[in-house]
Amino acid sequence: MTVDTPRHVSSQAVDLTNCDREPIHQLGKVQSYGALIALSSDWIVQHASENLGEILGVSADDALGRPLHELIVSDAFDRIRRNLRVVELPDGVLRLFNVTMCASGRAFDVSVHGSDDMLVIEFEPKMSQSGRDVLAEVYPQIAALSRNRDLLALTRTAARALQELSGFDSVMVYQFQPDGSGKVVAETRSDGMAKYDGMMFPASDIPVQARALYKRSLLRLIADVNDPGTPITPGASLDGRPIDLSLAVTRAVSPIHIEYLRNMGVEASMSVSIMKDGDLWGLFACHHHSPRYIDYERRTAIEMFAHMFSYELSRFEDGQRKRAEHEASRLQTLLMGHMANGRPMAESLLAVSEDIRQVIPHDGLVLFENEEFNATGSVPSEGEFRSMARFLDRSIGSSVFQTDCLGKLVEPARDYATRTAGILAIPISKRPRDYLVLTRRQVEETVNWAGDPTKPAIVGPNGHRLTPRKSFEAWRETVTGRCAPWSPQELHAADRLRTVLLEVFLKVTDAANLERKRAQEQQQLLISELNHRVRNILNLMRGLLAQSRSSATTLEDFTANLDGRIQALARAHDQLTSEQFEPASLRDLITCEFAAYASGKTERVLIEGPDALIGSTAFTTMALVLHEMATNSIKYGALCDTGGRVHVKLREDSSGGMLIDWIERGGPPVTPPKRRGFGTMIIEGSIPHELKGDADINYKMTGVEAHFRLPSTVISQIVRQPGSAPAAPAPGAAVGDGALRLSGTGLVVEDSLIIAMDAAATLEDLGASEVKTHSSVSSALTWLETNRVDFALLDVNLGDEQSLPVAEALYAAGVPFVLATGYGAAAELMETYPPCTIVQKPFSASSIEQAFKTAFAKLQQKSD
Repeated sequence: MTVDTPRHVSSQAVDLTNCDREPIHQLGKVQSYGALIALSSDWIVQHASENLGEILGVSADDALGRPLHELIVSDAFDRIRRNLRVVELPDGVLRLFNVTMCASGRAFDVSVHGSDDMLVIEFEPKMSQSGRDVLAEVYPQIAALSRNRDLLALTRTAARALQELSGFDSVMVYQFQPDGSGKVVAETRSDGMAKYDGMMFPASDIPVQARALYKRSLLRLIADVNDPGTPITPGASLDGRPIDLSLAVTRAVSPIHIEYLRNMGVEASMSVSIMKDGDLWGLFACHHHSPRYIDYERRTAIEMFAHMFSYELSRFEDGQRKRAEHEASRLQTLLMGHMANGRPMAESLLAVSEDIRQVIPHDGLVLFENEEFNATGSVPSEGEFRSMARFLDRSIGSSVFQTDCLGKLVEPARDYATRTAGILAIPISKRPRDYLVLTRRQVEETVNWAGDPTKPAIVGPNGHRLTPRKSFEAWRETVTGRCAPWSPQELHAADRLRTVLLEVFLKVTDAANLERKRAQEQQQLLISELNHRVRNILNLMRGLLAQSRSSATTLEDFTANLDGRIQALARAHDQLTSEQFEPASLRDLITCEFAAYASGKTERVLIEGPDALIGSTAFTTMALVLHEMATNSIKYGALCDTGGRVHVKLREDSSGGMLIDWIERGGPPVTPPKRRGFGTMIIEGSIPHELKGDADINYKMTGVEAHFRLPSTVISQIVRQPGSAPAAPAPGAAVGDGALRLSGTGLVVEDSLIIAMDAAATLEDLGASEVKTHSSVSSALTWLETNRVDFALLDVNLGDEQSLPVAEALYAAGVPFVLATGYGAAAELMETYPPCTIVQKPFSASSIEQAFKTAFAKLQQKSD
């Protein structure tokens, strides 16, 4: 469609944008089938169409300046005012049907709306009643819409229904495309032919301002293209502005659009807007080959039908989106399954590429992650893609990006359009960009246009403006360099997939970053500790050399003494650097530190109290703390001369933890350190931070005193002092000569068959008469309801569940049990599970034996 160019731009160059600036809402006329008046806020007539006398019986000249209640009967006036209260002006429209407006008793259909600061009232004489109920005709057509299962069937059903309701010769469903052009997706004609079905119409056929009016006023009737229209008088208000007729149902038609319709051979037309999600999805375009008027009440019913079609359209597309969401969820499950098996992201994505293809059809897939190129199918080369990736980095945000003509955006892409003509790019990370890109090959197709879309700018007979094209014959265009367009449902599925991939990617990235951060922190700590220890070791070696030389009488004595002391030092460092070991003796750790560093002064170190077996994490922490305490005592404290002593008291507290009192006496006067160095931080902070215990050190004049508390969560076993009464054997086990002998029935709960068989065999070797194995919580609990068990070995993680309910049931029944885990989170497990003993995987026969010794000993202590 082309339109008049306003006078103030008549000297400008003529191009298609002039069409978009015609004030088609201010033409100053109405169509002759209705009359119009405009009222001021006090209901005085300010404007009137010149056909007011023919329709209402009061001439325009007589009406101007008079109040409305003098022009129409009081019942009509009261009805308008009463119903107007529920309409939200200015965009709301009041519709009244069968309203008696004058003394003759003639009935009218009335439309009332706001325009600027005026109230516009339009009158259409009511057609003779045929006895037909309009709503009774509409409801069956609405019901028919819900029976369609695809878009083509839905639009065809709607076109047939609208033709039956309106009586027009032809009805087309016209869908707007992303570039503003339109496509006829359904057509029904009284002659049974298909004239425009499937054809494209250029965007210039429906200018921007016309589309804006279609969104505000949803139905537009042009009853007769040969109707010259009736002017509104006066043509403008006092400030020179013409009246705004945007919402006027009788608004006259642009002469350019009249010319357009005549060129199509159309005598009457009606358009009904199809709205979706607040935007203009398309139109019902109705054409007739002779003048045709439809009264306002029927037009309102047709508009209601269009609303229901919009609802069914939204419902249909919502169903498509839900299916896309379901498929995306399925893809997430598949992808997480692959990654759970330890496969990298690139390998996992390529493994599910066929599943992605079923949801979003494509010819190739590229994963560009951490600057690495992984691809399958018909895709650009790595070099070509890297050029494309730079475009994506510059041009798109964090949302899904699509194009069906990549060559328009990336010029080098024109050279490989046969391999990749369009892309769907899914960002899966923050900068630097990582993408999953789906590609489609070029699809060479012929597009049928209803006339040449490149409408030439020719000055025509209606003034200095573009002339409507006169030919609507099919005009074929061969399109290359494009792929099949990406549908809204595919874009929605891509957005859902983006969410899934972003979640997976961020989890993997966060896990890697966290692991990297932990490794860096651990490395820094180790470097600091290494520097600290190397300096101490160098000083120590000098001391060892000097002491060994002064005390040795022969070279052989010197060599033997020095070698023994170096070996003691090495054993202490072996304990510190061991990655994993069984619970070890705290007393031995203290002894080892002094043996390595105190030379001949160990007889001045007194260690008393019960021993404790502590796990690897606690052992490493305590090795650092005791090393600092011992070396400080040797360098500065009680052991730096010949008279001092160190007294280490080990005591069990009421909660099952271990108290360590370090008391130095007889050494030189103590001077508190002038600065808080690395060694002091280790002493004061390691136990509270790492083990959730306590540490307190006092630099008294009489000697250093330190008090440490190890919580019960890091204590595997408290060992009685030598000479104390041994613990009585617990039920289900007998201990003789340090060996464990089990008796009775055992239970193994483990989801790995091989590990379960190995554990059961180990328990049988230790004396169990029978061992039952179960792989899940439910089966184990069911068995325990009817069977007695004397001891149990439980794996912590059983697939997607944990063995906590079984542990709680065993604890309630007083059955000793051991937890097996490969994660090493002993403290966390001790907080969550009932009191128990923990053995680390992979376990051995000896580690299981030791664990059950501890478990039965704890049970005996509890009974005592």
